[in-house]
Amino acid sequence: MSLLLLAYCAFISLGLPDGLLGVGWPSMADDLGLSTDTVGVLLFASTVGYLISSVAAGFSLARLGVGRLLAGSTAMASLALAGYAVSPALGLLVPCALLAGFGGGAIDAGLNAYAAGAFGPKHMNWLHAFFGLGVAIGPLIMTGVLSGGLSWRWGYGLVAGAQALLAIAFAVTARAWVRAGAAEGPPDAQQQTTASPRFGTTLRMPAVWLSVAAFAVYVGVEMATGLWAFLLLTEDRGLSAAVAGFCVSAYWASLFVGRVVQGFTVERLGTTRTLAAGLVGMLAGSVLVALPGPDWLAVAGLMVIGYAAAPVFPLLTLTTADRVGAAHADRVIGMQMAATGLGGALIPAGVGVLIERVGVHTLGPSLIVLSLVLVMLYAVMTRRR
Repeated sequence: MSLLLLAYCAFISLGLPDGLLGVGWPSMADDLGLSTDTVGVLLFASTVGYLISSVAAGFSLARLGVGRLLAGSTAMASLALAGYAVSPALGLLVPCALLAGFGGGAIDAGLNAYAAGAFGPKHMNWLHAFFGLGVAIGPLIMTGVLSGGLSWRWGYGLVAGAQALLAIAFAVTARAWVRAGAAEGPPDAQQQTTASPRFGTTLRMPAVWLSVAAFAVYVGVEMATGLWAFLLLTEDRGLSAAVAGFCVSAYWASLFVGRVVQGFTVERLGTTRTLAAGLVGMLAGSVLVALPGPDWLAVAGLMVIGYAAAPVFPLLTLTTADRVGAAHADRVIGMQMAATGLGGALIPAGVGVLIERVGVHTLGPSLIVLSLVLVMLYAVMTRRR
């Protein structure tokens, strides 16, 4: 139970840094004399670190174990955030962003790999819901700091302190994570640790690349919907900025609520049915967004997409070993986490190019195509287990 509670705290903590930059960047740019678009440099550096560490996490897990990997990676993230807090110029911010990406990618892959073997579908949904809670708390921390007349550096300092405490907790419980993983993980976990397959064998499995593609497309749909919905509602459906902003917030809230609610229902309906229903629901919501009509139709589509998408990421992670085998699962989960970084960046950007050249009304059809691709990938994956 103590490890489960620590895992929940870890998922909250994992989401905290994501929300700091958006609120804090205007103050950071003004304080350091940077242009607004310089934030892209930091995002690029952190993405590179995240991709590298996510892919490498499977190897690190085999050598270090879950507890040590999480302790070291969280300490790395804490150090990076502390570096943000004391950075005098962009020259120090960039390596800190790279270091934060390294830490975040390893934490994300390590936690998901452990949770996929140790916890059931209910807790998998709830853990990812708590990640969303962390993302929501991050902006509140930075807003509170700035509203209190303090520097943005205090926001990063506070979260760095929280990450340091979490790193200590991981270090103290490192051996317990090993015992729990062996006790609650997949039946052939011992074989996996004693005879890991070659990486080339993993890469030659079609199910691996189908899984990687599915994660990239899923996160692309989730992020593209949240990124471009405001533009659709204001420019195409005529809603005011205030109402449209509330609707976008409601979309993200529906994702959180969906994970909490479906955490209760998944054990009764089963993982396969819940996943299939979620994918079909994402497609149905995309159709509602694409249909010409009153503004409430598009808003309803956003809510359907958010609620239906809620269990897809955690349950696809949970069932990784079913698709590729337990011996390959840790590596593939790391690759899947890396794919989320690529998909979350490239697919929304591609949709943005289409919107710029054709019109914002293309968001709905784009989501339909992406949702259909995701459904087909899942159908093929389940046949090639």
